[in-house]
Amino acid sequence: MNWRVPLSDIDFDEVESLAVEKVLKSRWLTMGKVTQEFEASFAAHVQAKHAIAVTNATAALHLACLALGLGPGDEVIVPSLTFVATANAVRYVGATPVFADIVSDDNLNISPEVISASITPRTRAIIVVHYSGYPCDMEAILLIAKQNGLFVIEDAAHAVGSELNGRHLGTWGDIGCFSFFSNKNMTTGEGGMMTTDNDDLAQKLSRLRSHGMTSLTWDRHKGHAYSYDVVDLGYNYRIDEIRAAIGLAQLSKVERNNERRRSLTQVYRDALQELAPQVNVPFQHHLGKTSAHIMPVLLPKDTKRQDFIESMKGNGIQTSIHYPPIHTFTSYKDDTVWNLPVTEDVAKREITLPLYPAMSNDDVLVVVSAIQASLNLS
Repeated sequence: MNWRVPLSDIDFDEVESLAVEKVLKSRWLTMGKVTQEFEASFAAHVQAKHAIAVTNATAALHLACLALGLGPGDEVIVPSLTFVATANAVRYVGATPVFADIVSDDNLNISPEVISASITPRTRAIIVVHYSGYPCDMEAILLIAKQNGLFVIEDAAHAVGSELNGRHLGTWGDIGCFSFFSNKNMTTGEGGMMTTDNDDLAQKLSRLRSHGMTSLTWDRHKGHAYSYDVVDLGYNYRIDEIRAAIGLAQLSKVERNNERRRSLTQVYRDALQELAPQVNVPFQHHLGKTSAHIMPVLLPKDTKRQDFIESMKGNGIQTSIHYPPIHTFTSYKDDTVWNLPVTEDVAKREITLPLYPAMSNDDVLVVVSAIQASLNLS
């Protein structure tokens, strides 16, 4: 469909094209020098000691669980209001996801109080998700983790460039996991990154992404090694030089684009307050600095959401839903009764509006005007 205002768009120009062309001319396409440069630049950007690039954020989450030794019999506390990969990664290692509720209809992040109440003798870790790049209460969550001897993994898929107390998200927990999927604030098409300040974890994560091998093809090509050992059951979760080159180009733009996203978010807030005040805009009083990855709003409780979506579509406006709660999926249904009233209420009313740096303020007003008309029809 030819959308008048699409949900998202990418910022690609000659910078990315030239970066890819340079890699192709080098004739080295697998993980090598450009990947190392991307990792070093990303680590410097988020002020992490180590950054390890992988093929996607799901792989990053999987390897984080593996590196921390999570497995059968262990429980990991996660939000249900997130993409399914967050909980899938827990299941990949044989551990059990335990779903915790979000704070409120203003704060769609996991609740520290509910995390604390969800801890059992089997709990080994917490995975937090910084929804739309808005920071979770990491100080409270890290205190809970310390008091109970738990690991903390940050699903920072939405949060490149987000900060809390001047510290980048993805660097608070034991391991941070970032996404460079095509709709993210910086993209490589598919791609991900793991960050950690722990030397031992960094070494283990690096091995696990490449079959558990002690040296890489690039090392042997440069004459730094002639053979290798396999010391872990690893995976082929490597990124390639083409995507790493695109990542470097995108990293140079991310702060500028994030600032534009934040500006557009404020235009949305002001316009919605004026034209559709019955729509609730979450994160009015959020912690820290957000990347403003998506623009979630909550429709009035009596709104027929599907009718609203169809009306917006009729006006050429693409919308989405973030997210159907994981605990409601067929694959996750069992005999467990989850008490997640805030998650379930929010999930029924959430709509994600278009947000991307190339949007104009006038585009926002077009969307909000369509919302006003669609609410009157739904």
